Amino acid sequence: MVTETLDQGRRATAISNAITRLHREHYGRGATVARTVMQRNYITCFLEDIYTPLEKTLLADGKQNAVKETRQLFQQAMRPQFVAAVEEITGRRVVQFMSQVAFDPDMAAEIFVLDPTADESGDGASPSTGA
Repeated sequence: MVTETLDQGRRATAISNAITRLHREHYGRGATVARTVMQRNYITCFLEDIYTPLEKTLLADGKQNAVKETRQLFQQAMRPQFVAAVEEITGRRVVQFMSQVAFDPDMAAEIFVLDPTADESGDGASPSTGA
């Protein structure tokens, strides 16, 4: 169990690093803080301090919608790269990718849903439907 937890910690760190690297390579700037939470079939990578100087200028001018729309278009364009990175690190197929940005504080969340593995799909747990 300790080895499994250690391996999961290494995978979480690798995902944080991969997502930050992809942002830096394709957006010109990566998050200054990235933390990834993994549980069963769900991975969420939280990114802090994400905005470029250009985006910060637009935000200061009240253009939150323009920044959000641009970020959403970027996430759609980057979907294949983000998914490939998570699949390579976890060894599992990503069945859904979602992304969200926030402005105060300056954060984003990259969310991945993994295909259930055979041992997880038959464990008797039922999916949560609550809010």
